[in-house]
Amino acid sequence: MNSDQFGQQLLPEPLRLLVQCHECAHSACGKINPTSPLLGCATLVKPFTFPGKPYEYKVTALRECPMPESLDLCDTPERVADYWRLHIPANPYFNPECECFAVLLLNTRRRVKGHHLVSVGTLDTILVHPREVFRLAVITAAAAIVLAHNHPSGEAAPSEADIKVTRDLIRAGQLMKIEILDHVIMGNPKYSSLRELGYFYS
Repeated sequence: MNSDQFGQQLLPEPLRLLVQCHECAHSACGKINPTSPLLGCATLVKPFTFPGKPYEYKVTALRECPMPESLDLCDTPERVADYWRLHIPANPYFNPECECFAVLLLNTRRRVKGHHLVSVGTLDTILVHPREVFRLAVITAAAAIVLAHNHPSGEAAPSEADIKVTRDLIRAGQLMKIEILDHVIMGNPKYSSLRELGYFYS
């Protein structure tokens, strides 16, 4: 057994088989061995690179969200909750068994320009960052946004984490001059508004 063979024996089984496949598919002179039964396996160990070129991006609407005229203006928690029930569960990535965080994009007249599902978490937690929350608001020139997420337990009362994240996002919005009008927590069947509960004020 030479040193190369000894080194192969120390490899995990899948890696050792890949090395053997690559060696069997090549002759000693470095050329492809056409008689090797493992010729197709040689492509498994070929190096690959990711494209490093920049791209031009644009915002593309995913689908039309028709709604009654009464929901055109989302300036109250009740209307936000109605908008959620009408549109957010229709998102293919929405999972009622997990916490889902959505953002409603509003113009200067508090009319809905659109919405997007920012994050899908687990049963009782979700990861939210200002970068993702405000990304589409900046791109679409939204004047204000409304935050909303669900509690799979059905309990609409905000947790300490909900309050902290909301206040962090409010400060981020103040820096970018994008107002956060409210954060609505969707329970079943009730909902709660962090603004109405007084958590928007220090």
